[in-house]
Amino acid sequence: MKVISTNTGEPKTVLWKGKEIKTGIYKYPVDLPIYLGKEDVKNDHVIDRRYHGGSNKACYLYAADHYSYWKAKYPNLEWNYGMFGENITVKGFDEKNIKIGSVYRLGSAIIQISRTRQPCFKLGIRFGDQAMVKQFIDSLRSGVYLRVIEPGNVSVGDTFVLEKEHKDGITITELNILRFHYNKEHEDLIKKALLDPLITEEDKKYFRKRI
Repeated sequence: MKVISTNTGEPKTVLWKGKEIKTGIYKYPVDLPIYLGKEDVKNDHVIDRRYHGGSNKACYLYAADHYSYWKAKYPNLEWNYGMFGENITVKGFDEKNIKIGSVYRLGSAIIQISRTRQPCFKLGIRFGDQAMVKQFIDSLRSGVYLRVIEPGNVSVGDTFVLEKEHKDGITITELNILRFHYNKEHEDLIKKALLDPLITEEDKKYFRKRI
């Protein structure tokens, strides 16, 4: 897996249901390395810290490989990396193969795969179509949030070096299924997730409600 774009954004004011709101979802590629801190990315802007930033959502990553899928659905948009609000765009990233809790060295930082994304209306604003929110969930092309174990710089061209795989963990795709597409067929999987010490307590609270 290789970083092909690092992205940050300035706060932007948009109209939502007749009211002005601020969002940090409009991110664009930058030429310099980005610094991953414990709570967020330096010089980036997190507007609503109830849902973004913090130890379990310090940085958001998205797959460059998914862009062609979305470009086919939204061909009239002006496309650039950072379209999904991600700080890091990665080539070779596949949610089906990456385990929640696995640890990687990336640039001078050490990061851990943490949580999947639950998109909100701001993603719909970014794409000019609120149907995008459900499309995003249904696609299972979620990207992932990172926990930063050791802060450091990440640059275009950096590769992910596996430090410790959470071999008995569940994948990002499986976590997406439990969050958004759970049914009785997934009962064993949800029990496995509840016993996993590297699944966040926020996710476990949601799973307990489901069962």
